[in-house]
Amino acid sequence: MSDTNLLAPCPDSPNCVSSLATDEDRRVAPLKVAQTRQASMVRLQALLRQLPRVEFDVVGQSRIQARFSSRLLRFVDDVTFYVREDGMVEVRSASRVGYWDLGANRRRVESLREQLAEQAPDDSTSQHYPQHGSRSLG
Repeated sequence: MSDTNLLAPCPDSPNCVSSLATDEDRRVAPLKVAQTRQASMVRLQALLRQLPRVEFDVVGQSRIQARFSSRLLRFVDDVTFYVREDGMVEVRSASRVGYWDLGANRRRVESLREQLAEQAPDDSTSQHYPQHGSRSLG
């Protein structure tokens, strides 16, 4: 599968970010989660389970589809994670409605990046990751 087919492209509106976007306004770096696809999937699912107002589905062995709801107005943002064999995670976060997201999708991806970094995985010895308090992303 070519990289351009891993995640849906962002629309022209400024309410989406993607690690596969070619323009700087929509581009975010992929997430470095673990050294293997399996370990990254485990860590990512564990993190998503800890977060408030998140529902997610595992779609196959390498993809997670998540729905994040905002705290006040319950706007829904769709987030897709594609985990490569080397554990690197391509990510796309987009608002379902509205033209501009006030930077919410970029902040969400960067917050996930920070939380994953705080967990400091040891891929070679453990599938257990420390529990951290939930963080609001919306």
